[in-house]
Amino acid sequence: MKSLKCLPQRSFKIMLTVVFLIGAIGFIAIGFTLLPLIGFIVAIPFIVLAFYFFNAKLDDRCEINFSHH
Repeated sequence: MKSLKCLPQRSFKIMLTVVFLIGAIGFIAIGFTLLPLIGFIVAIPFIVLAFYFFNAKLDDRCEINFSHH
């Protein structure tokens, strides 16, 4: 039963990761076409946030534990 615990929270965490990665890809695409330097600079925080949420651990209450990052 442990594998089903926190399933909605884990799914949401993965969805957030995907959204941030899609945002980063969008800004990188803008960087290639319109504003090269600005597009890449704006994409960096999206990539960092994607990795942060992908690696985030859930505590016993199924919340992201911010104290261990």
